[in-house]
Amino acid sequence: MRDPSIVRAAITTKLYRGWLVVAAAFLVAMFGFGLGFYGPGIYLVALKARHGWSIEELSLAITAYYVLGAALLFLVVGPLFERWGARPVVATGTVAMACAVVLLTLVTRPWQIYATLALMSLGWATMSGAAINIIVAPWFDRRRGLALSWAMNGASAGGVVIAPLLILSISRFGLSGGLATAAAVMVAVLIPAAMLVLRPKRPEEHDPADCRPRRDAPSRSAITQFAEVSDFCLARLLRSRAFVTTSIPFALALTAQVGFLTHQVAFLSPTIGIVAAGWAVGLTTSAAVVGRIATGFVVDKLNRRVVTSLNFVVQAFGMAILATSAKPSLLYFGCMVFGVGVGNAASLPGLIVQQEFPKHHFARIISIVVAINQFSFAFGPTLLAGLQHARGTYAAALLVCLAMELAAAIVVLSPAIIRRGVTA
Repeated sequence: MRDPSIVRAAITTKLYRGWLVVAAAFLVAMFGFGLGFYGPGIYLVALKARHGWSIEELSLAITAYYVLGAALLFLVVGPLFERWGARPVVATGTVAMACAVVLLTLVTRPWQIYATLALMSLGWATMSGAAINIIVAPWFDRRRGLALSWAMNGASAGGVVIAPLLILSISRFGLSGGLATAAAVMVAVLIPAAMLVLRPKRPEEHDPADCRPRRDAPSRSAITQFAEVSDFCLARLLRSRAFVTTSIPFALALTAQVGFLTHQVAFLSPTIGIVAAGWAVGLTTSAAVVGRIATGFVVDKLNRRVVTSLNFVVQAFGMAILATSAKPSLLYFGCMVFGVGVGNAASLPGLIVQQEFPKHHFARIISIVVAINQFSFAFGPTLLAGLQHARGTYAAALLVCLAMELAAAIVVLSPAIIRRGVTA
């Protein structure tokens, strides 16, 4: 006869609400990234076609959108989640994003784009990577890497599912009908998901994995000294080695990553053609999903800074292939290798923050980390465009991206290197 405790444990595992929260976070990421990250590039093309405005002017508005979103993440989003919880914050962000998407169809002057994207930045800030981290974090400890990897795959789904459907919807129903349809679908999906699933965690609810005896409890170190302070202090946080060696590497890597992804089609199409370049983008996104899932299964068992450093090294290797190759097969391979690390760049910061900072400050700290990342990567496309314009090719730009990835790989490991030196 089966042990009743084993049966109860199995039932608890199957019904643990945290995985419903992961599913809801997946949907939030899918629509948030689909309309708030991949969408601006689509809006840019559609608005240029409708009004004849220059790409430069529209691109500047999108850069301002990311910068404002970073400011909201830095100053507002963390405290909002801490005070009100995920349900009202995500619902409010969903409404803001939907209203902004619809308002884009009504703009008639360039300055109105800035006002509309300012509203959209509120939605983006409450549905981006920081929000996904904050939503998932209370429900998982030992399996947070796995849970977060599944939730953040919604970001990839935003590029694979939402962006193509958005283009199709605009082509079929026009800009007004297409964007209104996208906004309506998002509201119809996310508002019920937020209301029904994203309630606060109850004291009796625990991930079954967190209830097992732990053999690999993390050791205390010099970089966790901030965790000993109960009151949040921004100045102390920004000066701490743990924070600096977390925020700077991801800012460097994401600047290179977003810059390359923005110019990927422009870089590849002269060599392999526009259609093949589109397939390469799809290969990069698919590799990102595979890389994130694979990392999710092992990251909770390994040193997270080492995993992060290896992730950056893999991306640097892919960038080296792209910068030095002209054969289509090698370009495809380079995109695939680079893509393996793309998804992890959004999920790994939260895992390091979880391990090295106090639990009760998680929402604020991850919001600040992501804000710095976003402020930095907002200028990635402009950086690569300037280097390409100066040299006439993307070779130098890709080598700069490679250097940023390698620098990130070294800096993120520096606390461990320093500790080892002190111990020796």
